[in-house]
Amino acid sequence: MRIKKLDIFIAKQFGLLFAGTFFICLFVLMMQFLWKYVDDLIGKGLSLDVLAQFFWYMGLLLIPQALPLTLLLSSLIAFGNLGESSELTAIKAAGVSLLQSLKPLIVIAVIVTLGSFYFQEVVGPSANRQFGQLLLSMRQKNPELEIPEGVFYSGIPNCNIYVHHKDMETGMLYGIMIYRMNNSYQDAAIILADSGMLQSTAEKKHLVLTLHNGEWFENMKSGEIGQTANIPYRREAFINKKIVLDFDGDFNLADASSFSSSAKTKSLRSITQDIDSLTHYYDSIGRRYYEDAKTIHYNIRPVAKNAPQTQLASTRTTHPDSVFDKKSNSEKLQVINQTREKLNNIKTDFEFKALITSDGDRIIRQHKIEAINKFTLALSCLIFFFIGAPLGAIIRKGGLGIPVIISVIVFIIYYILDNTGSRMARGGMWTIGFGKGLAPAVLIPLAAFFTYKANNDSVVFNMDLYKSLLAKMLGIRSKRHIFGKEVIINDPDYAKDLERLRDVSEKSLLYEQRHQLLSAPNPISAFFKYEPDNEVERMVHTLEAAIEDLSNTKDKHILHQLNNYPVVSAKAHTRPFEKRWMNTLLPIILPLGVFLYCRMWLFRMRLLKDLHNIRDINEKIGAQINKQINKNQ
Repeated sequence: MRIKKLDIFIAKQFGLLFAGTFFICLFVLMMQFLWKYVDDLIGKGLSLDVLAQFFWYMGLLLIPQALPLTLLLSSLIAFGNLGESSELTAIKAAGVSLLQSLKPLIVIAVIVTLGSFYFQEVVGPSANRQFGQLLLSMRQKNPELEIPEGVFYSGIPNCNIYVHHKDMETGMLYGIMIYRMNNSYQDAAIILADSGMLQSTAEKKHLVLTLHNGEWFENMKSGEIGQTANIPYRREAFINKKIVLDFDGDFNLADASSFSSSAKTKSLRSITQDIDSLTHYYDSIGRRYYEDAKTIHYNIRPVAKNAPQTQLASTRTTHPDSVFDKKSNSEKLQVINQTREKLNNIKTDFEFKALITSDGDRIIRQHKIEAINKFTLALSCLIFFFIGAPLGAIIRKGGLGIPVIISVIVFIIYYILDNTGSRMARGGMWTIGFGKGLAPAVLIPLAAFFTYKANNDSVVFNMDLYKSLLAKMLGIRSKRHIFGKEVIINDPDYAKDLERLRDVSEKSLLYEQRHQLLSAPNPISAFFKYEPDNEVERMVHTLEAAIEDLSNTKDKHILHQLNNYPVVSAKAHTRPFEKRWMNTLLPIILPLGVFLYCRMWLFRMRLLKDLHNIRDINEKIGAQINKQINKNQ
């Protein structure tokens, strides 16, 4: 446990990146979170201190979500930088394994994990309560008084105001039309005025609207005129008139008592206690409903143990069919209608009670989800660290390019899994443990895999390896690139090479005649009864030896023809894999088996074409070799 200079060096590299990426991740999450509540902020005339409180509590709520992403990105960049600058290679060359170099960062990740849990347990409930109270107060605040031109403005309670033109310097309004609703549409008033001015009172509780040269139309209330009157409305013309409108322009905090039942505003201890209380309460309701159903709907009443025999006998009911058969048709119809009505009442009663019990189940599930979420969100810090650090050591790319892309992809996968699991668990479709454990169950094996691969220097993201494998699967082959050598130590043995080429031509012709390469391969032989076919492999070996020796020639014609030789696959036309059990398993996996069977057929036809090309090129090179032999003689 002794602290080494290497530990301090790696901790410094990681700490600087952690501090920077934390604020970046927190800012990105806050911007994403802000779009959710942007409609509650615009046009409300909120002061700077209110907005500062809003962003402060928002930041506190998002800190536990920013910590996992910060650990992922900072660890990935830190070890990517070490790998890119070859410092990680030097550390491993000194005998320090990856896990040993991760020790200081593991300690930091554990501290961050515990800090995340403590933050959710202590700071989070209070921050959720304060943020909810502030958000509710912002939603209840009246909008800022800013009447536009040419459209109806409904920001003033019980009023719709239309202004044709507004003087921005004096504040005068021209061409005013007001629809004022007092209690209902029957009591609506329409006010028209040439001009006017709208001002707020000193206490900002009311608005004073001063109108000039206008008319007032209002429906009459039934209590204001007699029953015999036939005048439906009142009309008033005025030169100057003042109207007082209710408008609360101040910002007042709402009552926070409505948030006391939310699971997000409670600590783990409070959640555990409330789950017990809620379970006991709703269980008692369920038992009460059960007893009511037995006594009211099914007429099942408890009988005392010491009840007399006459009372026990009275509880025995007669079979209902015998009673029903004795009634007349009209009485039977009446009984059926009464029964149908009674069943509908029972159904309605059960549906109402189901709403209460299902609401209780939902509240209990929310408390359990929130309790588990405190642990899973803290655990995600460790998971993301053991994904980011090994990935950085494997990729060995620092900066904000590839690490940011990988971090975003991993975080999106985690967010989709966690959000889906939470929604399904909250709705009762999945169990709570399965829903909240879905994301960790997927990412923990992924973190263990990356850590194992990085610690053993295994190749995971070598793109050349995957390109080569893909090209091999699809039958894509490379071309030869043989160039003339400036310094030649040994000249080619033309006579021996000529003999090799003739041997390859003869054997290829015999092989072509003996094997019908254009026909489809026998699936039984290919998958189940494979016999080794080494003739092509021997021909390829002989041909490659001749090409290797002839590459030392100075003859440009021979060098040109050497590049025309195809790269022959010696075994792809005979079987998919080397191991017999893998070939036997392929027919069971039907799509893959069909693909590889068609691939063998294509390789057979391509081999036939390659053998023709090889013989043609052998003939051309043979003629050129004969010229070289005659020239040397």
